[in-house]
Amino acid sequence: MYPILRLIAWLIAFIVLPAAAADVSYGPSREQTLEVHVPAGAHDAPILVMVHGGAWIVGDKDNPGVIDGKLAHWGSQGAIAVSVNYRLWPAASPLEQAVDVASALAWVQRHAHEWHGDPSRIVLMGHSAGAHLVSLLAVSPDIGRQAGVAPWLATVSLDSGAVDLPQIMNAPHARFYDRVFGRDPAGWPAASPLDRLVRAPATPMLMVCSSARAQSCGANERFAAKVNALGGRAATLPVALDHMEINRELGVDPGYTRQVDAWLRAVGWP
Repeated sequence: MYPILRLIAWLIAFIVLPAAAADVSYGPSREQTLEVHVPAGAHDAPILVMVHGGAWIVGDKDNPGVIDGKLAHWGSQGAIAVSVNYRLWPAASPLEQAVDVASALAWVQRHAHEWHGDPSRIVLMGHSAGAHLVSLLAVSPDIGRQAGVAPWLATVSLDSGAVDLPQIMNAPHARFYDRVFGRDPAGWPAASPLDRLVRAPATPMLMVCSSARAQSCGANERFAAKVNALGGRAATLPVALDHMEINRELGVDPGYTRQVDAWLRAVGWP
């Protein structure tokens, strides 16, 4: 969809708004790096922290579609954009990857003022496996606390691969789930955002899901309903895009982007 708009987004993201800090280390592993894009004239700028997907096994912060459309759209409005790498399986389990995301977020919060950013206005966003990781962090205050994370403004999950992990594992599923999460049911709830959701998350959450995928929106809707029943704030946004388009078209597809923009404005961002 929108190939010309995607090309324009890429040009804006990587020519008009080049990285101010590339491959910055936030931890000792070579995979624990991030990239920061700062618009000219930034002053107390809101910050988007983006976590890539890739089935917890592959992926990179520089892959096409991860940051370019989002950077072009929100960067042109004065937002700083940060794209995060984390250790991949088998070097790290999904729970350890969530710790990496927490460490990266804490690093961004500590250094935000160096790029004239506002650490109190951070939106944490992830796609697919990255959406699972940001959701896991949002419902696991112990993970954030141990990494030194301060409260952030909002969390956006883009078509999470595992909101309700036991449901996935107890139904026909892709083989990589067995490699990444193991075959022992006793370990699944600890890595499942829905199961770890025992009190309202401190951050409002937007759960974007693909209405083109049979198993996407149901789990996200149950998750949002449970957040709201616990006194938190969560919304589900079904969109008629496939799993990869949900990531690639954000910031490019006008209708889809307007819906996300409206929710973000309602929580005070950008």
